[in-house]
Amino acid sequence: MNSFTLTQAAAVDEAVRDFAGHAGAAYLGGGTNLIDLMKENVSRPAHLTSLGHLPLSDITGLPDGGLRLGALATNADTAWHPEVEARYPLLSQTILAGATPQLRNMATNGGNLLQRTRCYYFYDLATPCNKREPGSGCSAIGGQNRVCGVLGTSASCIATHPSDLCVALAALEAVVRVQGPRGERTIKFADFHRLPGNQPELDNTLQPGELVTAIDLPAQGYAKNFTYLKLRDRASYAFALVSVAVGLEMDGNTIKTARFALGGVAHKPWRDPAAEKMLEGQTASPDLFRQVATKVFAEAKGYGVNSFKIELGKRAIVRALEQASEMDQAIDSNAFLNSNP
Repeated sequence: MNSFTLTQAAAVDEAVRDFAGHAGAAYLGGGTNLIDLMKENVSRPAHLTSLGHLPLSDITGLPDGGLRLGALATNADTAWHPEVEARYPLLSQTILAGATPQLRNMATNGGNLLQRTRCYYFYDLATPCNKREPGSGCSAIGGQNRVCGVLGTSASCIATHPSDLCVALAALEAVVRVQGPRGERTIKFADFHRLPGNQPELDNTLQPGELVTAIDLPAQGYAKNFTYLKLRDRASYAFALVSVAVGLEMDGNTIKTARFALGGVAHKPWRDPAAEKMLEGQTASPDLFRQVATKVFAEAKGYGVNSFKIELGKRAIVRALEQASEMDQAIDSNAFLNSNP
């Protein structure tokens, strides 16, 4: 790990000024990802602006009926918050499917949005990686790419975003609040993360020095018909091979509104608004769900080792939609692993 200086900021404005005043600075929240990256020399910040004392850990109601999640609220505090459990159980369920209790007690909501890929080559300094060193090449293409993406990939990068929380936030259509040298602004969650294109080193659309201060949830939390299906190699402390977060508004067996997002398949949580529209106004059925799944993966591209994700992703969408529409609530999602690669 390289040497660095550190400032303990007491206010958001102070943190933004401190960051801007140091070359090679990074914001430090819970540190559950950044410290690992520093230990592995993947990230080498010269200065850390610590956020631990900022007043950004509250979870409060909004005038429009939504809920504001402070960026420094821990994943654990968010998952177990009474308002989140009651009104946004999809979010609570998704958080609890990730990491371990120890990590959830440290990891922050804002930091979760910014965590880096778990592609093997990103962490291996002996191999080329365009995300770590732009222009060096992508070792995952043609290499050990089992964990990599099949949607929205590019010739420069096939890495995936590892977050569980972000998959639920995408399905819920959250809004990210940020503050930087140019003031405050909001970013729709669908616009927050980027696809790799020819700049895979850029994970998101934050401007230099911008700090995530809060995440706003809309009033619609899909508290009755929802599910988070996470398919992984083991039942705990494993990143998703494929995950699906679903929120439905039902009228009997008719789907009035549908939102779903996928994890483990792309550089960002993956949504397909056209596929969601295929569900709306329709009677829930396995045939409909299979049509939707086919639409989502119509342009998917496998890279050899990870090609199984295409079929696995289709089946995961069908299963998750069945569960969310209460057609298949009794099935244990972990059992699904036994019948897939």
